[in-house]
Amino acid sequence: MGDVEWMQRLPKPEDLRVGLISWAGSYLTYEPYKNVVTTTTKGLGRRQTWEILVSNEHDTQAVVRLRSLQGLYLLCEADGSLCYDRPRTSHHGCFLLRFHRNGKWTLQCIISGRYLESDGQDVFCNSRVLSAYHMWTPRPALHVHVILYSPFNHCYARADSTVGRVWVDTPVPCLAECGFLLHFQDGCYHLETSTHCFLSHLDRLVSKPSPQTAFHMQVRPGGHVALSDGEGGMLYAQGSRLLLGLGSNPRRGEEWFILQRCPTWVSLRAKTRKFLSVVYDVEIYAASEHLTPMSLFQLESINDRPILQLRSANGCYLAQRRHRAVLANGHPLECDTFFRMHWNCGKIILQSPNGRFLGIAPNSLLIAHASIPGPNEEFGIRLANRPFLALRGRYGYVGISSGHDLMQCNMDQPNCIHLLPCRQGIYHFQAQGGSFWSITSFGTFRPWGKFALNFCIELQGSNLLTVLAPNGFYMRSDRSGTLLADSEDITKECIWEF
Repeated sequence: MGDVEWMQRLPKPEDLRVGLISWAGSYLTYEPYKNVVTTTTKGLGRRQTWEILVSNEHDTQAVVRLRSLQGLYLLCEADGSLCYDRPRTSHHGCFLLRFHRNGKWTLQCIISGRYLESDGQDVFCNSRVLSAYHMWTPRPALHVHVILYSPFNHCYARADSTVGRVWVDTPVPCLAECGFLLHFQDGCYHLETSTHCFLSHLDRLVSKPSPQTAFHMQVRPGGHVALSDGEGGMLYAQGSRLLLGLGSNPRRGEEWFILQRCPTWVSLRAKTRKFLSVVYDVEIYAASEHLTPMSLFQLESINDRPILQLRSANGCYLAQRRHRAVLANGHPLECDTFFRMHWNCGKIILQSPNGRFLGIAPNSLLIAHASIPGPNEEFGIRLANRPFLALRGRYGYVGISSGHDLMQCNMDQPNCIHLLPCRQGIYHFQAQGGSFWSITSFGTFRPWGKFALNFCIELQGSNLLTVLAPNGFYMRSDRSGTLLADSEDITKECIWEF
């Protein structure tokens, strides 16, 4: 797989979203019912998330608009007040965004020349003289489970726990070691690996976060980030083996990475318990008893519908071809690469564009043949690059709060759920301390159970899933902040980012 030319995807909307933190530590927030913008909230949620729309960008500045998740814009009025609406002219709502060396942003109204600032509560544009009150800290709003791609080296970062280092040497991000948890704390970021170690300033992995694992981040629209120690050292790949470490002399662009949400790689198993694998470059057979890189497929979806594409490690997509054959030689925009997914007790059923269901022929070849799905068309599916889940719902992340004995769903940072596979689609949920998730008679959860319970995971999109809890109900987020399993149907509150 080292010779694979892995095509990079275009930026997705979540790559362009940030939270903006004022000098007082609170977030720029839109109040949809009052049509105003404030800085009264200390956490990053949906109302604190802004999409940065760039119309013109240079090295140190860009002309941008800020759009909320509801589709309305941050607008500066003639009297310096701010509102939340749709632009009335071509320049209304446009700001000159400047990137400062300390990682801060300033936003200057194009029309009035005044800077966006906060007094700790209200937001306005009154002054043309730059000061510390005009500085905003951008925080990427994408899910905290991320991958880091180096455009300079055309490779992804990979943590190697055996030697305690991070390398930028992986062309295809199908390994769990390519995923990192991005923790935000006190204005800095900590990179946690899939084995729960942290990258330190000494270029090594350590067991606990500390000031030596805290990095400052410069953010550019489109998910471009650069990490530093705040004292002149920049994080970039060095030496012939591309060790990720601090240095003071990167070549132009070498310190920049593209921050992306961790992709979903899965393995598929036929009823014969053989893995689907790409053989002879493009043909797909259920013939392998062991998991290999060619048995892994990246699951992608369009607009989070039940329509998916499966991208093999050869860089191509599964596509239905003539004579009902399914081959790994498709391109992303081909209509023959889109399959509809159905679920049955944790197993996935794939329906091709012609309405036929994918199954295994007598010679073990993957074909689209059956008009009605049966056991031969059901595939066991397992997350291949996710030893744990970090779940985010409508109100925040799933985690443990010091003030509650029940699992919460409104946290700013997640607690990892370790996955112990027991059957296809069925997992045990284990807390970081080694205990298991337990469920109460009220459908709430505690993280210190003694016995393992069965949770059924069903994928709903590229990075979306639902969880069927042991009590037979879907797990959902509640506005109160308490995690519940009481929903018979899949609603918006039952959909989890992971």
